[in-house]
Amino acid sequence: MKVIVVGGGLVGALEAVYMARRGHEVHVYEGRTDIRKEPRYSGLSINLALSVRGIAALREVGVEAEIVNAGIPMHARMIHSHDGQQSSQPYGTQGQAIRSIDRRNLNEHLLSAAEGLPNVHLHFEHKLQRADTKSNTLVFKTPKGEVKATGDLIIGCDGAHSQVRRGLMRSDRVNYQQRYIPHGYKELTIPPGPDGDFQIKANFLHIWPRSTFMMIALPNQDKTFTATLFMPFDKFDSIKTAEDVLELFEAEFPDSIPLIGRERLVKDYFENPTGTLMTVKCDPVGARRTILMGDAAHAVVPFYGQGMNAGFEDCLVFNNLLEKHANDIDAAVADYSRSRVADVHAIADLALYNYVEMRDLVNSRWFLFRKKVDNFLHALMPNTFIPLYTMVTFSQIPYATVVARSKQQAHTIDTALTALAATAVGGAALAAWRYWRL
Repeated sequence: MKVIVVGGGLVGALEAVYMARRGHEVHVYEGRTDIRKEPRYSGLSINLALSVRGIAALREVGVEAEIVNAGIPMHARMIHSHDGQQSSQPYGTQGQAIRSIDRRNLNEHLLSAAEGLPNVHLHFEHKLQRADTKSNTLVFKTPKGEVKATGDLIIGCDGAHSQVRRGLMRSDRVNYQQRYIPHGYKELTIPPGPDGDFQIKANFLHIWPRSTFMMIALPNQDKTFTATLFMPFDKFDSIKTAEDVLELFEAEFPDSIPLIGRERLVKDYFENPTGTLMTVKCDPVGARRTILMGDAAHAVVPFYGQGMNAGFEDCLVFNNLLEKHANDIDAAVADYSRSRVADVHAIADLALYNYVEMRDLVNSRWFLFRKKVDNFLHALMPNTFIPLYTMVTFSQIPYATVVARSKQQAHTIDTALTALAATAVGGAALAAWRYWRL
């Protein structure tokens, strides 16, 4: 069977490996040049956080070891207050960690893994112009003119602005929703210190939460940190001069200025673009002999660190469905197209919620108290009570099941805490009544 994968990014490259290992002839069409031959650049690439779902998908095709080893484990959040005080909030139980991964290196590794298989063919500088998903015919624009390609199965991994999805929407009843959030992001860099080592603790995801906006920083193998500033666009628009940048950072992130350096901060701020953040939802995520994966099916904001992990899980889910249906492509496509929707919609909503948690709730005493209650109950009943973050990040429980289970757990805890509070108040009232009767 001839499989066409549109998009040679992270998910497309991994899916090529999956389909090739099943014995199919795989053609990957990528609009960009081969990034392995291009100079490195920075400024518009939020660092990736690899967790259990992504690792499981990589392990299935034997490519996880080198990738995981290249990642830097982050065991906890490190919260930076206005006055420079730092406090950590562990992600899970001892030993659990997410891994900071360089996007470019990961993409290069997966492309090379795909290219190393004899039945994979990579086609760069092939930008999809039209997709007819009824006839499985694609037309690409190349430096030498238009190229037409047909396949038995089309897998659209061509990002949030997917042309494959657009073709699918023309031929089938595909519901589609796109939502930009009113916040953008800008990438900055914390360089190594004078001794060539990290300036701040490496095994943490550092967060400067400021209620309506925040900055985060993830470690890199070269001892730098990639810092990302998330703010409302109107706040970005209000910053016009170097003085404006320094005034913002002196007021909100004063401990970061000596880490980044004043000159570098101003330079990076104005040279690096302000990126947009969006959510994409589709229903279904495929039809006929066409399916969508990764951002083409479910672009999510980056605040749960699950965009890549969910995309990699798409590959594993479809592979498992091919096994379930004994390689019946039509049955597997139909099953994937329906069954994947609830899960990817769930993680899209969770990611939006987690932005509020990261920029604001991490400073809330009630939030921290509830985290302690959740962790205590998880330690007491590890298989019965599992905190939301643990289910999302350190398990393969389907995302929709995670949401339903988390709501049920939260209701149970809230009811119990309310009952305890009522008992305490009632006990205090009874004691007071008895005292005044004496």
